Amino acid sequence: MTTSPPDPVDFPFPPLRGPGVEKEYGELRRACPVSRVRLPYGGDAWLVTGHEQTKKVLADTRFSRAAVVGMDVPRIQPNNLAEEGGILDTDPPEHTRLRRIVARIFTQRHAERLRPGIQTITDRLLDEMELRGGPLDLVQEFALPIPIATVVSELLGVPAEARPKFREWADATLSTTKRSAEEITQARQELRAYFSELIEKRRREPADDLISMMVRARDQEERLSESELVRMAEDIMIGGHETTANRIASFTYVLLTHPEQMARLKADPSLITTAVEELVRYVPLDSASFARIATDDVELGEVTVRAGEAVLPALLAANRDESVFTDPDRLDLGRQRNQHIGFGHGVHHCLGAQLGRVELQVALGSLVARFPDLHLAAAPDDIPWKTGGLLRGPEQLMVGW
Repeated sequence: MTTSPPDPVDFPFPPLRGPGVEKEYGELRRACPVSRVRLPYGGDAWLVTGHEQTKKVLADTRFSRAAVVGMDVPRIQPNNLAEEGGILDTDPPEHTRLRRIVARIFTQRHAERLRPGIQTITDRLLDEMELRGGPLDLVQEFALPIPIATVVSELLGVPAEARPKFREWADATLSTTKRSAEEITQARQELRAYFSELIEKRRREPADDLISMMVRARDQEERLSESELVRMAEDIMIGGHETTANRIASFTYVLLTHPEQMARLKADPSLITTAVEELVRYVPLDSASFARIATDDVELGEVTVRAGEAVLPALLAANRDESVFTDPDRLDLGRQRNQHIGFGHGVHHCLGAQLGRVELQVALGSLVARFPDLHLAAAPDDIPWKTGGLLRGPEQLMVGW
């Protein structure tokens, strides 16, 4: 049925300090799970907070990512970073073609093959932490190095000396208010130039890494263009290390501030699989997904989204939907039939979800086993959280044991 659009509310909502979900999401979901919001750039959009409606937006091809490219769409960032040829910014069949090129690297089977290497990296970091002694910053000493070593270095083949620059580029690219539009643009240009040079090097000196594989797909099989090759490397780098690093740190904080749940995990290490799924559901990673544009009139819940209108699916709100999850605001590491969409849904379901799961399972399981007396070295309210960016997570997480 069609209803008149309600007056838009300002979005994003005033952020909480910490890993909680702002109350406005729940209020909107219960009152009107598809609501009008006004963003800082590009005007008004529909914010989708219900689980069923969010899954529909993510799965229905009438909600297009490709239609965002080159448009002044509603958004949180000053720049519209969507570009033609990016795996995040295409629709089927182009998206399917790009995804298929690297999909075999990110299957569950391949992720399990990487588990021993991830365990080795994790154990080395824990050894170094134990030798150094606490308190120390878990973000810098543990959460960031694991995905950087796994995704940036091992998969993409980026040398270790370039890792600090990648952190800077990713931080700027994911900025909302922390960096200016010019700084964001410059960071993207520098990142693109770096990958262009690395791609040329792999053409001359092929290696056993993902960049070399994509170069072969470009040069020998002609399955993607040069710009698509560069964009795919960027997307994998940013998505593959920043999201996992933030989750390792955020999940650790949540476990340390939920002692009864931490005790369950210590008592039963086999709980790590369901624990990670529950933490992905419970702990928000960002405020809302990137905008999609309706290419046709679509009935969504009790409203009609008109062709040309923008829609923002809010996964963090959908993952707290009372109609799907029992007691959704309670952390339950043993939660069964967990229908979370923390890794997305539909054709844009996170490419690296299986690898991310393995990294999180190894990192958290090993950390808890090695340091059973792990604790925050500061009051929970004194932990600094990132501001001015798309992703949530501790800026610093001082811990002792």
